[in-house]
Amino acid sequence: MSARRDVTFAVTEYRISERQACRLLEMDRTSYRYDTRPDRNAGLRQALLDLARQKPRYGYRRLWAVLTRQGWTVNVKRVYRLYREEGLMVRRLKRKRVVRVAPVNAHLTGANQEWALDFVCDAMATGRGLRMLTVVDSFTRECPAIEVNTGLSGQRITRVLEQMIAERGRPQALRCDNGPEFTSRHFIGWCEEQRISLLHIQPGRPMQNGYVESFNGRLRDECLNASWFHNLNDAKRKIEQWRQEYNRERPHSSLGYRTPEEFARTCSEPTSRMAATPPQPPVECSGSHDGARGQGFATPRNTGAPLPAARRRAGEGIATGGSGGMA
Repeated sequence: MSARRDVTFAVTEYRISERQACRLLEMDRTSYRYDTRPDRNAGLRQALLDLARQKPRYGYRRLWAVLTRQGWTVNVKRVYRLYREEGLMVRRLKRKRVVRVAPVNAHLTGANQEWALDFVCDAMATGRGLRMLTVVDSFTRECPAIEVNTGLSGQRITRVLEQMIAERGRPQALRCDNGPEFTSRHFIGWCEEQRISLLHIQPGRPMQNGYVESFNGRLRDECLNASWFHNLNDAKRKIEQWRQEYNRERPHSSLGYRTPEEFARTCSEPTSRMAATPPQPPVECSGSHDGARGQGFATPRNTGAPLPAARRRAGEGIATGGSGGMA
């Protein structure tokens, strides 16, 4: 615009032609003679602004749909261009994600070394929601407690854990997810006071807390989906009955089909009997899948260890012709 004003000044003051003035000021004559056209989208622009003030969280596609319903015949690309020119872009806040390092899976050798915590949700017959805190000993697979209520805060969780510590002893570590109850200042401060290590799994990696996830699946399949809870007291009673059955009667496949309480008693027995027997050399296993070596099971490889008595007698029988007396 300033160049056009300079050309106009030279033509009027120095009495030179328009061609000469444009040549002196290095401006194209078509640019000098260009006349701005009126905004043909003035009405659409004003309607878009009015609608955006009424609906500030609408995007340009939704605004275009509303304008089309109001009678405007306009392409969505024109609405988008006006939407950008007027600075009506809706700001979308990116969700903040917690970044954590994967917790180290410690080698567990006894009870109360690590407890796994998680929440399970369900509903009563009245439609009111239920929330359950499940706690599992990662070594013995025991479930010390299932706290059931309509809501569970961080203070309620610490009170439940204090009762369990008074009955079973203090764990060395707690493994949990990144929920607000487990990341609150109260819960973290309580763990520091109790000198308990807190292991948070990575977001979106529930199998880093696989023991309690497996337990929650059994709880939902065998108890929650098979029961009808009339009220809160009925839910507490039925869930507690299932917990007692899980610990005392239900065989656990990963424990050699022993119950968690049987496995815990076996692990808590004094090791004097084991110390009396001489140590056996390790048996190396190879994952062979061929022939009679089983359906994908590991088979022991001969490492020079003495064979058991039954297998030694069977081998002697084969060497001498067996029990049929064919030698």
